[in-house]
Amino acid sequence: MSYLSVESLGVSYGAIKAARGVSLSIKEGETVALIGSNGAGKSSTLNAIAGLIGHTGKVGFDGIDMSSFPVHKRAAKGLALVPEGRGILGRLTVDENLRMGAYLRVDRKSIAVDLLRIYELFPRLRERRGQTGGTLSGGEQQMLAIGRALMASPKLLLLDEPSMGLAPLMVEKIFEVIREISSSGVTIFLVEQNARLALESSNRAYVMESGELTMEGDSQELLRSSKVRESYLGELNS
Repeated sequence: MSYLSVESLGVSYGAIKAARGVSLSIKEGETVALIGSNGAGKSSTLNAIAGLIGHTGKVGFDGIDMSSFPVHKRAAKGLALVPEGRGILGRLTVDENLRMGAYLRVDRKSIAVDLLRIYELFPRLRERRGQTGGTLSGGEQQMLAIGRALMASPKLLLLDEPSMGLAPLMVEKIFEVIREISSSGVTIFLVEQNARLALESSNRAYVMESGELTMEGDSQELLRSSKVRESYLGELNS
């Protein structure tokens, strides 16, 4: 049974159709990637699932039809988004940003335990817990954005371009953490322009072109696909 079920999702910006007839599913515990070129509609699809933007079609999660739910109700059901651009609160400290992630929770003891876990996952954030978010490096801000989402105790973590703008060593660290989060049992839907990294870090994947899904399958099989290698991995067929 699908944990996340998306049926005929559509997103429009005026006359521009960013996503058309998108149908996909994710099982509990899976990490599923959505890859495609810049402007393919990946972020629009993710934002629609999270409830940040309006959409047509159906979004079901954990047996509930959330198609009409606003963003805060989807968050309350267990969806947490790490947005493109990170969206941290620059004037708040690292610690305050992380606690904001738990604003829908009332279990104070569990919140304290999860905060300690985030600091174990990201030791650099612990070192900078009193520093304002706006003074952090790009990589540190990405860590903070992921940590804030995890403080919501999500059932499904939506990640939008986590490697964007980061140095290679920081990208490696971020994806090491993403794999660790996945191994802990959190279901992940990953939008990532670095196709190789996305496929190497996921169980299954979808390929999006011009607002439509054109391929899907096991991530390792897609890594071996000549079309994927040529179009998204920069490899030329001989």
